[in-house]
Amino acid sequence: MPSHAQGAGHASRTDPWWSNTEDTGFTLIELMMVIAMIGILSSLGTMNYVGYLERARVVKAVAEIEILEKEIMAYELENDSWPNTLADIDRQNLLDPWGNPYQYLNFDTIAGGGVGKKRKDRWNNPLNFDFDLYSMGPDGLSVTALTAAQSRDDIVRANDGQYIGPASDY
Repeated sequence: MPSHAQGAGHASRTDPWWSNTEDTGFTLIELMMVIAMIGILSSLGTMNYVGYLERARVVKAVAEIEILEKEIMAYELENDSWPNTLADIDRQNLLDPWGNPYQYLNFDTIAGGGVGKKRKDRWNNPLNFDFDLYSMGPDGLSVTALTAAQSRDDIVRANDGQYIGPASDY
């Protein structure tokens, strides 16, 4: 009968290769593979988190534009005119989720009805006929045409309030 006692710390010939008690550490290749897997998983999680944060900022901007629109309309009901600026409704210091002030344009206060300053859609038609209200989005840049690169990330109010959302989706 063969003896299995070959001394402490030694595996017998019948033991599987992974049970060798002399191999107690990880190889460099194993450690590099684990680190690479952790890096890949964390980068995927980070990308998803950043995307989630950006969507949350858009939702917040849409909600704030809806609130501003209601306050502007309430002002108009009380005063029979649109406010000249957001300061008239005490919202001059309100910043969008990217840290930029919201943009408001009362067409009645601009010579010629603000034709040249009105935001335009892809067919060069004005977005609104009462007033413009929007966030300049993450880049903080904007021009009147929504088709321009600087305006694609803006959060806009269009069709006199029938649409509020990203300019790229309008």
